[in-house]
Amino acid sequence: MLNISGEDIIHQNKLSCQIPSIVEAIAKRKIIASVAKEVGVEVEEEELQEEGDRLRMANKLVKATDTWAWLKKHHLSLDDFEELARHNILAQKLPNHLFSHQVEPFFFEHQTNYVQAVTYEIILDDYDLALELFYSLQESEASFPQIARQHILDPELRRTWGYQGVRNRQDFLPEITAVIFAANPPEILKPIVTAKGVHLILVEEIIQPKLDEKLRQKIITDLFEAWLKQQIETAQTTIQLDLEAKSIQFEEMLKQA
Repeated sequence: MLNISGEDIIHQNKLSCQIPSIVEAIAKRKIIASVAKEVGVEVEEEELQEEGDRLRMANKLVKATDTWAWLKKHHLSLDDFEELARHNILAQKLPNHLFSHQVEPFFFEHQTNYVQAVTYEIILDDYDLALELFYSLQESEASFPQIARQHILDPELRRTWGYQGVRNRQDFLPEITAVIFAANPPEILKPIVTAKGVHLILVEEIIQPKLDEKLRQKIITDLFEAWLKQQIETAQTTIQLDLEAKSIQFEEMLKQA
């Protein structure tokens, strides 16, 4: 029989370079729990039941035997399962508690960050060819779908004529962003050169943002993630200082030995 100890698991996590992500996850959990308690965010029994049901559904735990098998596989007790559900709820409620009142001012201050563009794109290697195709499109001698079918190598992109979907400002390369969002759709942009090649872009639509519930939650999430990242960095600094202090103590013990 193969025996695996807790020390073996920790050592494997170190060898797999997983310790930083584990430390970050622990820091997140502790910060959320601590701040939620401090500001009075609590979990109701009904919420706990609903989240437990959601977790079981997400993991396809239809029967009680399925749940027990899943808990055993992941070395979890019922108390651990409840702790997981409780953490998930706090991670949903705390962002709203901390940042819901900041949504409107943040949105109006950063409104341009939430403008979206619908684009089609062909990337070529030859600028002269791209320019020739651009003028062909300008003169209506060819259509964008025709050119896309001829010059896009990727089969999936070729089938959709180079469709890039609905994308936010930060999703585009810096060299392209300003030109795209200054376009007057539908507009075909003059070829733009980046490290990826020569881009021939059709801007189909510019979508102005509306502060609906979906965007509201995105802003709350963004604010919370930025805040949590800062808290984690502070916590990791404390952890590092603690480790350094222990290392110094260990060296002093060696000198005295």
